[in-house]
Amino acid sequence: MAAIKENIKKILDELPDGVRLIAAAKKRKPEEMLEAVNAGVKIIGESYIKEAKRAYELIGDKAKWHFIGIPQIEKHDLLKRKNLKMFDMIQTIDCLEIAEDINKKCAGFGKVMSILIEVNSGKEPHKFGVLPGKAVGLAKRISALSNLKLMGLMTMGPRFGDPEKTRPYFQKTREIFERLKKMSLSGVEMKYLSMGMTNSYKVALEEGANIVRVGNKIFGEREK
Repeated sequence: MAAIKENIKKILDELPDGVRLIAAAKKRKPEEMLEAVNAGVKIIGESYIKEAKRAYELIGDKAKWHFIGIPQIEKHDLLKRKNLKMFDMIQTIDCLEIAEDINKKCAGFGKVMSILIEVNSGKEPHKFGVLPGKAVGLAKRISALSNLKLMGLMTMGPRFGDPEKTRPYFQKTREIFERLKKMSLSGVEMKYLSMGMTNSYKVALEEGANIVRVGNKIFGEREK
């Protein structure tokens, strides 16, 4: 797995100070993820609970764990108390119902969960995330939940072959981020702006991202 180590070194060397790299581990083997951690990755981003649990058994607290998948209110393993204990942050909150459910369960075992609000910056009907015009309202409602700590925003943005086309969507998310930051809501710390993936993270950095989620550029293309 020498390639993983080399890939991570190259990415870390080019990231500005203060930017966090997340290894997006969707469909990756636990051994690959451990190699990434040993090479300097400090945060693993998981989309599926079963995969996260297998990897956590091998890696444990050697890394921070962020959930970057789709939490749904019905029949979603993330919302089980034992699984919430595993994660340090949930990046994909897009509705009050899920936020309230996580808040209630975290209160049951004394945890304050760090979260990001996911913004559907492209207003794509087939994607999750709160619409840009409703993000501030959702943030206000979440700010009242004592076992959640709103730490910023996340966006996927539309997927294009040309990463430059993602720029307007990152700019829109940054505008919402800055607006919320100026509001100084109680219980809210607008600290993180999670934008950009393998093909678009360099543009995201130019638009203010301080968390980037990279998978293929670390691990190589996923097997079909």
